[in-house]
Amino acid sequence: MGFLMEFAEHWIRRSMQNPDERDAIWRKHVQETKEQAEKLKESWAQPVKPYGSWNTDKNNAKFLQDLKLSRLPGRTDPYEELASASSRS
Repeated sequence: MGFLMEFAEHWIRRSMQNPDERDAIWRKHVQETKEQAEKLKESWAQPVKPYGSWNTDKNNAKFLQDLKLSRLPGRTDPYEELASASSRS
């Protein structure tokens, strides 16, 4: 019976982690998580789009198209209608 207890004790000790090793792994994990959080906070402080992105052709296409459509014959300016309605009141 003593042999069985020694075997079980040895097997349990062998399968257990070293507390110092486990602590080092945990500290490394916490440090990496902290660094990732700092990088994320720095990226949140940056603008989502670069300066001047609103001046690209893609963003101005709708504005330019509206200008072209408003100049077609028979088209009325919606702002002109608002101005005339407010002046009548």
